[in-house]
Amino acid sequence: MSEALAAPLSDADATIQSMDDASPTKWHLAHTTWFWETFLLRDHLTGYRLWREDWPYLFNSYYEAEGERHARSRRGMLARPSLADILTWREHVTQAMAPLFGREELGDLIELGIAHEQQHQELLLTDIKHALFQNPLGPSMWTEHPEIPHRSAGKGNWSEHPGGITPIGHRGPGFAFDNECPRHRVLLEPFALADDLVTNGEWRAFIDDGGYRAPSLWLSDGWAWVQREGIAGPLYWRGDEAFTHCGWQKRDEQAPVTHISYYEADAFACWAGARLPTEFEWEAAAATRDALAGNQLDRAGPPLPQGTGELFGDCWQFTRSAYLPYPRFRAAEGAVGEYNGKFMSGQFVLKGASCATPRGHSRSTYRNFFYPHHRWQFTGLRLAKDA
Repeated sequence: MSEALAAPLSDADATIQSMDDASPTKWHLAHTTWFWETFLLRDHLTGYRLWREDWPYLFNSYYEAEGERHARSRRGMLARPSLADILTWREHVTQAMAPLFGREELGDLIELGIAHEQQHQELLLTDIKHALFQNPLGPSMWTEHPEIPHRSAGKGNWSEHPGGITPIGHRGPGFAFDNECPRHRVLLEPFALADDLVTNGEWRAFIDDGGYRAPSLWLSDGWAWVQREGIAGPLYWRGDEAFTHCGWQKRDEQAPVTHISYYEADAFACWAGARLPTEFEWEAAAATRDALAGNQLDRAGPPLPQGTGELFGDCWQFTRSAYLPYPRFRAAEGAVGEYNGKFMSGQFVLKGASCATPRGHSRSTYRNFFYPHHRWQFTGLRLAKDA
């Protein structure tokens, strides 16, 4: 799907980098190709030679064990290699991988590579959206805007959970990232979780009530961020419009609000007389829910939140839980051990999946994580309260 997602873009589109946190489309395609070539072909296919000896320096992300790398903030300066060059390399690597898929001892590493590719498919979509947003013309990536199915506004219902000693984390067969392990127990007090995500219409009420002007609603760091950055609404809002992969569109007030920061989510929850759930409450509530349901990415087309009423899909949901290791967590051996553990500082956990998440990528134990000011991803919120 990666090539299909990039298909509407020109070489110039695929090269631009809008900020340090985002990467060019071309770089995402190259980095995932580098992952397959480095950790599978180079290390496990006898006689394999790197496509280009100098490209690993360009497309390594943060793996210290793999040596020096091009600065993240300078990825948008890589006019060469061209998009066509990278697509040719990807085709070569895909064909070279064929004999490795049948080797049982490589199964876990191949699964990691697939999950890594899916992560970058979502990042490709969110990063190019942010890049196109910088253009005053408001260009579209796709010209056909998806039809949003009719739905009723959120009913304001809550689902209660009795709490108690609850198992958390991954155990058993099936793929999981290392940060989802090991499985352990937590004690939950009784709580309730909103059945619906917070909508654009509800967020508009928050704005109209002076939510961005009331310091009493905000965490101290959040209020300083609002003042410093001049924040007055979600990213991509303009009047009654919102910027999408199809350019500027009239905002759907019934759709879930997205592209908000942790600071904004927490302030809204305070305004609403509720709170954000902990990651453990969210996971306990999701344990019996279908992670394949909801509005997630199935094809190469514009992702758009719809408000399906499912626990999964539409947008990643902020929790109030800091991104920290579970009890007895140990990073994996070798370079792949740098995948998650070293980022366990200063970030918050998000649960669920978004409209840009490839279906099948997420699960109840999945732990996404971002810094509290980040909001270029499809991030939203579902309220919680004490029962």
